[in-house]
Amino acid sequence: MTTGLSFAAIDVETANAKRGSICSIGVAVVRDGVRVGTREWLCRPPAPLDYFGQMQMYIHKITPGMVAAEPTFAQRWPEVLREVGDLPVVAHNAAFDMDNIRQACNISGMPVPEWKFGCTREWSKAHLADMPNHRLKTITRLLGITLQNHHQADADAAAAAELTVLLAGFAGARTLPELAETTGTGLCQMTASGIERRR
Repeated sequence: MTTGLSFAAIDVETANAKRGSICSIGVAVVRDGVRVGTREWLCRPPAPLDYFGQMQMYIHKITPGMVAAEPTFAQRWPEVLREVGDLPVVAHNAAFDMDNIRQACNISGMPVPEWKFGCTREWSKAHLADMPNHRLKTITRLLGITLQNHHQADADAAAAAELTVLLAGFAGARTLPELAETTGTGLCQMTASGIERRR
């Protein structure tokens, strides 16, 4: 157990190539180095982006029929915020997830969460430089982390959470900011206008 290592790992899947077209959100919560819960929400993308691309459906297997009766992103979002609470956030290839969240919130007229966050892909490059690549599927397989149903939001969030705990152990980091510091970076800050990188 890594005492004090508490955060929420998040993953989003998009309906099409447009940023903000979120159709699924997964969150895995870690407290004191232990994953204590994982959830997934399906949703209809914000109205201007409510259509599905063939490539995206091929990747994540979510279809228009699967979300037709689901709440919209704006209706789902408060549940996600409650799950994350005041925890810092991580994601694998966080630039993708955070920009999609920011765009979806802006399009939906929702406040953009001012999350502090880090990227497990970036951190993996720093601590696992000898990996053949730093895709989530590759890293989890080589480290023995379970990744069931890749591109299912809750599965990817859970894998990113477990990867973060392992990286913190490798680095001897007790908190998420300490882990970020071991890679020569700080946690980033999301705002309504964009992403601020902190050092």
